[in-house]
Amino acid sequence: MAEFGDLLRALGEFGLYQKLLILLLSLPLLLNPFQMVGQVFMVVEVPHHCDTSWIRAVGPNLTQEEQLNLTLPRGPDGHFEQCSMFSPVDWDLDSILAYGLNHTEKCSSGWVYPSEQPPSLLTEFDLVCDRAVLNDVSQSIYMAGLLIGAMIFGMLSDRIGRRPVFLTCILLQGVFGLGTAFVPHFYVFMAFRCVVGAAVSGIMIALLVTHTAFAIGQMSVAGLIACVLTFLIFGYKPPENHLVTHYILLYLNFRFADSIVYYGLSLSVTDFGLDIYLTQLAFGAVELPARISCIFLLEWFGRKKVQGILLLLAGLVCLILTGIPEDQPVVITVLAIIGKFTATAAFSTSYVYAAELFPTILRQTGVGLCSTMARVAGILAPLIIPLARYHRAIPKAIFGSIPVLVALFCILLPETRGVDLPDDTGNKEPPDEVGKGCQAESHVSGQLLAVPSRSSRPEL
Repeated sequence: MAEFGDLLRALGEFGLYQKLLILLLSLPLLLNPFQMVGQVFMVVEVPHHCDTSWIRAVGPNLTQEEQLNLTLPRGPDGHFEQCSMFSPVDWDLDSILAYGLNHTEKCSSGWVYPSEQPPSLLTEFDLVCDRAVLNDVSQSIYMAGLLIGAMIFGMLSDRIGRRPVFLTCILLQGVFGLGTAFVPHFYVFMAFRCVVGAAVSGIMIALLVTHTAFAIGQMSVAGLIACVLTFLIFGYKPPENHLVTHYILLYLNFRFADSIVYYGLSLSVTDFGLDIYLTQLAFGAVELPARISCIFLLEWFGRKKVQGILLLLAGLVCLILTGIPEDQPVVITVLAIIGKFTATAAFSTSYVYAAELFPTILRQTGVGLCSTMARVAGILAPLIIPLARYHRAIPKAIFGSIPVLVALFCILLPETRGVDLPDDTGNKEPPDEVGKGCQAESHVSGQLLAVPSRSSRPEL
């Protein structure tokens, strides 16, 4: 029986038809970044203060400045507090002017946004003060939608086909994406964003699985985690379970670290001190060379070294950012761009490396579990960013320390460059280099496996 790698070689090279197919199928994916980072630009911080129009009932002729001086406390910097006000009283204006107001409370009647900036999500849904965290929660809910979509549309893609799933997800993305512009409540907005995230995940699944030879694009099988849980719960462990579990547990950490630093930097674009639009332009521009460079880096240096070094560099950049003063926005932004480059390259590398680590019969399950962990990191990243209110270095320290620690575990994984992908998980292991006529050996966490040489394989 012919093996999968031999079949791929017999089918021919990556020709013009395949290149055009990838180009056309990639066009819908251009909308996905708008869904992920678009909300960053819709919730830009603007000046605000509590609505204290209650005093107009006793002082209708007060100027705006007089009203604010009487009803808002000032902070240590001399500016009006944005999230507190003096408690309303039933006094007349003369008593208020004579005795003043001393007791403060949180804003009870909403907020006022005196700036001339156009309306945004922040002003429409009052995402300030205690409600500011809702913006980060909504980003996490969108990431949760990606996970839900992978679980639902991944299985549907295998059952009813990629095309129906793709068209359905395009429709869902259009309807619910447009609906987010008209929803009256922010909780409804978050629900719509969850559906949009699921649709985006379905689009990625349908397109990527369609035009890849094997598991590089197979995030669709994230839902297969239930099958693995069944094995673990009921204690069923086939002979190959130990090695596969070893790979999965190790690479779950890698995918988590890749995603936490990637999404952490991507969603922190407003925190670097320069114009957010220019920063986002630089962030987007740097992703193209980062992804293209992986093609050459992986062939020159191998998957193992590239994955570990890129992950280490991305983490170190984040740790360096914690020590840069806030009055150096150019330095902060340049370092953030470098971090985004390395994080993007590490993220792209992880798809290739994960696909090659697992044998064909378990590749979908392994890659699916790794992608599930990536979605978990995407859910957590927006919830880590608000920790900056306690100290600005906390989020970057978390985003940096995790990949640095995880990068050290690269030494426990095998190199897969130039190695035939194994078809099963028997007591076999791919040769170190394709074309060698002898058996090769590789030690992975104490496991010694071997695969028959190519000369022993049947010809097509």
